[in-house]
Amino acid sequence: MTEAANSSNYLVIYEKTASGYSAYVPDLPGCISTGPTLPDTRQNMQEAIHGHLAVMREFGDAIPHPTTIAEPMKVPA
Repeated sequence: MTEAANSSNYLVIYEKTASGYSAYVPDLPGCISTGPTLPDTRQNMQEAIHGHLAVMREFGDAIPHPTTIAEPMKVPA
């Protein structure tokens, strides 16, 4: 099986904070990360997702399929 066939696309939510950024994956409860910049937070989140899934596999937990969808919505100011 190729890596592409054995991968999932989880939605990551990034939020600006007073000290940088925080991020979480709605489909992986407890999978969170932070960083001083958005690129740092993206890298940290990638590592957090890999680690989170590895621990789930280690404990025999079912890996949830991505189900969360997000889109920007324009509203009047």
